[in-house]
Amino acid sequence: MAAKKLNLKIRQGETFLRVIRWETPPFIYKAITAITQSGPVGITSTAHGLKTGWRVAVVSVGGMYEINALNDPPRDNEFKQCTYVDPDTIQINNVNSTPYTPYTSGGYLQFYTPVDLVGYTARMTIKTKIGGTILLALVSPTDIAIDNTNHTITITITATATAALTWTRGVYDLEMVGPTGIVTTIFSGTVDVTEEVTT
Repeated sequence: MAAKKLNLKIRQGETFLRVIRWETPPFIYKAITAITQSGPVGITSTAHGLKTGWRVAVVSVGGMYEINALNDPPRDNEFKQCTYVDPDTIQINNVNSTPYTPYTSGGYLQFYTPVDLVGYTARMTIKTKIGGTILLALVSPTDIAIDNTNHTITITITATATAALTWTRGVYDLEMVGPTGIVTTIFSGTVDVTEEVTT
């Protein structure tokens, strides 16, 4: 997959924390056996394998048609972050299914395959512009934590470090370096820094 666009905002004097999930084709499909009429919606899918924060779409559900993605394959905005409840159940916190018609049968949780992060390192550089002066450089494991169990890449900039920033805008990309040396850019975009009020 091509690098995704993700613009970042840093506030001076505040700890910057951003959790990234690297997803890739092919899609994984997990059969649904029950959906609650509740807020948030609860979905039963045996051995779904999902972790909190992973993005899922609901497709081909009978009865509760309102919950289904409208497109095949689902568009990016039709994927919602889920919350792990147990090995067979997830919730989707920003979906309230109370007014939906009752679930009757079938359907799937559809989601991208999480990349196996074993052996990977990460690096991220913020510059004034593409090819410009380096403003900030981050590397794993010091500034970027890689967690293959939860399939997360967490970027952290301490409050002390953000307070010391003297620039207001830059560009960045986040690169993953595989165990064989292959480099993949997974996110890129702009970085905006806003001044703190309380010091």
